[in-house]
Amino acid sequence: MLIIRKCWKYLSLMYSKWLKWRYGMHIGKNCWIARSAHLDKSVNPKGIFIGDNTWVLREAMILAHDHCRRLITETHIGDNCIIGVRSIIIPGVKIGNQCVIGAGSVVTKDVPSNSLVVGNPAKVVKNNIIVSNGKILKS
Repeated sequence: MLIIRKCWKYLSLMYSKWLKWRYGMHIGKNCWIARSAHLDKSVNPKGIFIGDNTWVLREAMILAHDHCRRLITETHIGDNCIIGVRSIIIPGVKIGNQCVIGAGSVVTKDVPSNSLVVGNPAKVVKNNIIVSNGKILKS
């Protein structure tokens, strides 16, 4: 099990480096990005900013453009964040440091630091949380 975890971590880190090199995304150090995550690679890949030690889990969607509104903008995610499975982050949103986005959430507004948001549209349900290495230490 330990060997599988180390291999997964290595592949995830290499995928992050590849995204930086190939698409010019701004991805911090020690980020874990699932290969099934949908990052805006087609129109505005340079508009995605992901901080250090952030986890983007399976099938999460981070967008930096919207064809309907003819919007090309930047989407910022802070340090030590966890973006849940199948969550969607709308273009132009800024997520603070040490935030947790719940699974299936649709983030339409800016999220303050140290908060837990869930739902569609996502709402803050808890403040003053501390996240470290993908684990919630204080809630």
